[in-house]
Amino acid sequence: MAGHSQFKNIMHRKGAQDAKRAKIFTRLGREIMVAVKASGPDPEGNPALRSAMIAARAANMPNDRIDRAVKRASGADGEAENFEEVRYEGYGPGGVALIVETLTDNRNRTAADVRSAFNKYGGSLGETNSVAFMFDRIGAIVYERPELDADAVFEAALEAGAEDVQSSDESHEITTAPDDLVAVRNGLETAFGAPSSAKLAWRPQTLTPIEGDKAATLFKLLEVLDEHDDVQTVFANYDISDETMTALAG
Repeated sequence: MAGHSQFKNIMHRKGAQDAKRAKIFTRLGREIMVAVKASGPDPEGNPALRSAMIAARAANMPNDRIDRAVKRASGADGEAENFEEVRYEGYGPGGVALIVETLTDNRNRTAADVRSAFNKYGGSLGETNSVAFMFDRIGAIVYERPELDADAVFEAALEAGAEDVQSSDESHEITTAPDDLVAVRNGLETAFGAPSSAKLAWRPQTLTPIEGDKAATLFKLLEVLDEHDDVQTVFANYDISDETMTALAG
């Protein structure tokens, strides 16, 4: 189970503190609808839907809006809406590899917008699998509950079939093989309750150092992508120093 977690470097996460609440709810609603379309409206029999609902409640999404998303996806609230998962790949400033996961009801619009963002900030959009080979597909489970005992989480994750556990003062991050995500999540839910998040992710095999103006431009690109309603998550293989991060934040 040895290894080093790179979650904080590789996943440029969206958060309520960095985006408008309406956009957060739009993205979460789409995740709920896609999960319903895939495996039905019952969260007890649909782990992806259960995870999406947990994330929505954690973001303080109103219950009536969650219910409305389920009804819209199942067709119970009129004509069902259809969103599809589309992945875009390319390189950003400094040769940083990027994987952009989207949920869209209009492929042409989303592709044009993502390509425009890459071009504007010194990147280049490639074909599918043009950078995915540089990443490993994993299951990622996060408990943002520092009060949980790290040894207990480790033992429960190991017993459930996890590959790695990294605990810090803020959270516990568990990685699994993609096919084991549901089983490990279920085992951990039995022991500790629902996780903060549980989904498939991309982990880079190597990191690309980036500093200075290229780092600033990269983060502008990531910000533009994050603000797009169709973009769900962006994964990148950058490695940046604490000094540069402090300078960018200032």
